[in-house]
Amino acid sequence: MNYLDFERPLAEIEGKAEELRAMARANEEMDIEAEAAALDKKAADLLTDLYKTLTPWRKCQVARHPDRPHCRDYIQALFTEYTPLFGDRNFADDHAVMGGMGRFNDQPVVVIGQEKGSDTKSRIERNFGMARPEGYRKAIRLMDLADRFGLPVITLVDTPGAYPGKGAEERGQSEAIARSTEKCLQLKVPMVSVVIGEGGSGGAVAFATANRVAMLEHSIYSVISPEGCASILWKDAEKMREAAEALRLTAQDLHKLGICDHIIAEPKGGAHRGKTETIAAVQSAIAAMLGDMAQMTPEDLLKDRREKYLAMGSKGLAA
Repeated sequence: MNYLDFERPLAEIEGKAEELRAMARANEEMDIEAEAAALDKKAADLLTDLYKTLTPWRKCQVARHPDRPHCRDYIQALFTEYTPLFGDRNFADDHAVMGGMGRFNDQPVVVIGQEKGSDTKSRIERNFGMARPEGYRKAIRLMDLADRFGLPVITLVDTPGAYPGKGAEERGQSEAIARSTEKCLQLKVPMVSVVIGEGGSGGAVAFATANRVAMLEHSIYSVISPEGCASILWKDAEKMREAAEALRLTAQDLHKLGICDHIIAEPKGGAHRGKTETIAAVQSAIAAMLGDMAQMTPEDLLKDRREKYLAMGSKGLAA
């Protein structure tokens, strides 16, 4: 288990409980279960207290936790007959973006998502979930296929932002993001998006301009990272806590503003402490959102999406 900075007291308690149990395994005559159980209860109570009132910055840390279920985990668990598609038919295949056709609850769909990787090798291969232009152009190609065959589009958002490298800029990063966002708005099929971790900047918007947007309870969605915001406003990246407060990037803030339609509850202690439960909750949320749009015509879907984004931000401004 990887512990976050604010979870250090919890790590100490759980570590002591595990030490006691390790001693008991080594010496069967030792009876430590009552003491270990007391530590377990203390750890559970502390976990509840820590996650009851998470600050925006702590939510950022939880959203970035390396053990959270990633796009690959959701695709493997929720989509049957998944057939991945590769390349943008122009330059290359971007490994930061996964996508293809499959069945969700036995309904044919197109799924697209950003994959960060789960270890050093895969994180480098996936570029830490930061897509290059070819990634957005691959997403556009998949959305075109969905539109052609009348398949709903499901996107799973988890990215710090679009890749800011020189090569990406040379190949038209901003244009690719803009065209991907435009394609989302033009789809004549239902489109739902779930922010499963980080929703960073235009890299997230290009995947999440959907009819329905859901966010996991401890996920974040913002125009810029707290560190980037702090560097611009205060010339000091260490002011990321103040920036996180000001950005209103939590699921709860964004739901008040009408940007997020649904908040998906996470297990106590975050998605990384209950991957199976989290994936099941996301499955239920996606099914409900698709069900809401099942009877909509293509014209209804276009109108619904247009009205959603024209009205965005008017809700909860006084909060």
